[in-house]
Amino acid sequence: MSEHHAPLSGHSEYVYEAPVRLWHWINAACIVVLAVTGYFIGEPPPTQPGEASASFLMGYIRFAHFAAGYVFAIGLVGRAYWALVGNHHARELFWIPLGNREYWRDFAAWLRYYLFIGPIPAPVFGHNPLSRLAMVLVFMLTSLFMLVSGFALYGEGAQVGSWQERLFGWALPLLGQSNNVHVLHRLGMWLMILFIMLHVYAALREEICGRLNLIGGILSGYKSFKK
Repeated sequence: MSEHHAPLSGHSEYVYEAPVRLWHWINAACIVVLAVTGYFIGEPPPTQPGEASASFLMGYIRFAHFAAGYVFAIGLVGRAYWALVGNHHARELFWIPLGNREYWRDFAAWLRYYLFIGPIPAPVFGHNPLSRLAMVLVFMLTSLFMLVSGFALYGEGAQVGSWQERLFGWALPLLGQSNNVHVLHRLGMWLMILFIMLHVYAALREEICGRLNLIGGILSGYKSFKK
């Protein structure tokens, strides 16, 4: 049994520190705003009635998208900092113990459990091996791609010489110019939405069928091992 396995019924452990919990909910709000506004940027709503000067709908949508993007980026930087100064659970979002045989043995057990072909594995207080792999390879890499591609497109509008263009403009020729980046950025949005759906499903299933209180944990910081 690994060091992260819950040892006793009724035992609880402080897993999610306050900065991690704050980041989680702000991040969730940013993703909702980014997904909704990003969808309408790609598929604008019908033309508004009256004079165009009387409506600034797309301007508000773009402003909300850009503002949420900045908050999302700042939050990710802050989360990376907390991985360095927080507890050991805070670092699980940024690396995977690829050379650890026990990790992969537990990974297989959790995969069988989520596919309904295996029993409930021994609970872990941090991210279980399957969710940890998904958080690093799907959420984190997709987040980084969305930030790079988003700021690259923003820099195109801000024009040559803006800090967005100087720092991220290289992504446009690398990925095939603006139109390709728009398409990939939108596909990234759908990948993030799919990940969030699976993330919520896994949390609800573990809360109902598993041995740990995940939803209560992200609210209070403490995960408890159910009897």
